Amino acid sequence: MIQSATPVRRARRSSLLPGLVVVVVGVVLAMAINRVLPAVSPLMAALVLGAVLGNCGISTVALAPGLAFAARRLLRVGIVLLGVQLAVPDVLNLGLPVLLLVLATVIVTFFSTQWFGRRLGLSRDRTLLVATGFSICGAAAVAAVDGVTDSDEEDVMTAISLVTLYGCLAIVALPVAQTFLNLSQEGFGIWAGASVHEVAQVVATAEVVGSAALATAVVVKLTRVVLLAPLIAGIGFWRRRTAQAAGGKKAPLVPLFVGGFLTMMALRSLNLVPVDVLAPLKVAQAVLFTAALFGVGAAVRLRALLRTGWSGLAVGLLSTALIMLISLGGVLALS
Repeated sequence: MIQSATPVRRARRSSLLPGLVVVVVGVVLAMAINRVLPAVSPLMAALVLGAVLGNCGISTVALAPGLAFAARRLLRVGIVLLGVQLAVPDVLNLGLPVLLLVLATVIVTFFSTQWFGRRLGLSRDRTLLVATGFSICGAAAVAAVDGVTDSDEEDVMTAISLVTLYGCLAIVALPVAQTFLNLSQEGFGIWAGASVHEVAQVVATAEVVGSAALATAVVVKLTRVVLLAPLIAGIGFWRRRTAQAAGGKKAPLVPLFVGGFLTMMALRSLNLVPVDVLAPLKVAQAVLFTAALFGVGAAVRLRALLRTGWSGLAVGLLSTALIMLISLGGVLALS
């Protein structure tokens, strides 16, 4: 048995290799695009490049195992590394009112977006992915929830596309609104961190206003990211009960990568992560997310995506408007 297993493992590694080589090329190109066009995040560029690969007429059968590995496994490792970016004291320093504002914004946006989706005819899985991406942390949250729901690739692509579209609009809209609202830098940072979808989009939005706004926005945004862990655990519990009632395969109650995320956050909070490795780990996390989004994009067929129509755009618009208004109202109430 042992002798027969070895060739199988070798075959599996070799089958992953072609796709992973293409993923590496895609990551390098996405990073290069970000260097030339800083407004385009590597994740966004990787998603588009993957979609081009998957829809240019070239057969991707030989590449499929490696692309799928990147979209699933590498993503989960990236989420684990994401936990090292945030320490509990950083969150507590925001103060209870800001923490309650972040929590209320996430909860209301998550459930309201699902209500919007049902009313406008989106599927259950697509609505769940959109709600998660818009309320928590964009593409990374969408892909993470896909890891416990096993949603259709078109649903994943639609949710990520909507996050990208409306997050980019927020980069322009919030600084323009700031000229009329005249918020303090800290107030603007809270607003941006609590409402803009992607971490990179938050940085691009807040750095226009100032360094104080940027520092506050990043901590607030990463506080939203922390809520990804209990959200995924809750979705896993719900899917587990649903599968049990239907007699199907149970989903894990708490996925392993969620436990890894919380463990890394705990290590950072206890100062057990050397300061010298924080920057390399952040780079590694960005590379892993970029690779995962390239794999996700390659699995999607644009013809099917175009059939989404106006309903997905409408849900994204309503969700974005809601999260911005709720968080802005909270900032104005706290000022």
